[in-house]
Amino acid sequence: MTSAEDSTGLVHAFVLDGKGGGEAVGWDGIERWRPDDGVLWINLDYGGADAQQWLGMRSGLDPVVRDALLERDPRPRALPVGDALLLVVRAINLNEGAQPEDMVSLRCWMEARRIVTIRHRTVRAVKIVAGEVQRGKGPEDPAEFLARMVGHVLEPVVTLVDAIDDEVAALEDDLLAGQVPEHRARIADLRRRAIGVRRFVGPQRDAITRLGTLTLSWLDENARARLREAADRQTRTLEELDAARERAAVTHEELQSRLDEHANRRLYILSLVTAVFLPLTFVTGLLGVNVGGVPAREVSWAFWALCAILFGGSGALLYLFRKWKWL
Repeated sequence: MTSAEDSTGLVHAFVLDGKGGGEAVGWDGIERWRPDDGVLWINLDYGGADAQQWLGMRSGLDPVVRDALLERDPRPRALPVGDALLLVVRAINLNEGAQPEDMVSLRCWMEARRIVTIRHRTVRAVKIVAGEVQRGKGPEDPAEFLARMVGHVLEPVVTLVDAIDDEVAALEDDLLAGQVPEHRARIADLRRRAIGVRRFVGPQRDAITRLGTLTLSWLDENARARLREAADRQTRTLEELDAARERAAVTHEELQSRLDEHANRRLYILSLVTAVFLPLTFVTGLLGVNVGGVPAREVSWAFWALCAILFGGSGALLYLFRKWKWL
């Protein structure tokens, strides 16, 4: 986005020609536009002063609709308003240096002859559709625009969920192979990412499902069929995401169980070692007191006899431990 876009808020605007192309226009062209000229698509950055002024004073939008479009953290939804549509979707954040699960919002107001899309951070789906219009291969009407935009929004979501699922499967394979590496932080990160995506994918599935049932004059049956297919795909993605999250939880529990088992095994061995050396320590400590009366102090072979007794006692304890299946 250029500095001019930063200050004005107009990312781009096109008057669609109905054949897949469109004429790029600026603020002057937007003001001169009339419905007979073709479908007008305006893409705004709501952080720009001119964009906010246009929305507030010259867009003709109801204040309630305008407030919904400018909401700071909107949840996905599809709301018909007369013969128009208010749509809010969440797209994967593909901007450089960003976390993909930190999803960006795209707000759309769609009429039979006008489309207004609003965002702050760059949305890849919008860039793709704009590029298609510039090449003359874009949508011909609002219905096709809606179907294409939803499809481009959903594609990265599917890719991200597949990546999360693959990582969980790799961790499961490590555990099945008997490897117990330090994966707890990695599993926790996967669960966090899945929860972050699930927060918006669930409501978005409901919103897209509703799109396929709307009866707007400009939304034809072909577009509704494509939207129903997109809703079905989003439902499958949501199911895969929930399954991956649950598998990650089970994998985390299994990993923690194995780590606890290893720790308990080490503590058990240390306990047995303590049990063997405790009587030896007692005997040697008793014989090592610096008082008179210690037996066999003057006998030359007494030390070796004591060692034999201690080793014999240790061997007897080890024999008993094995007999009792403690070892």
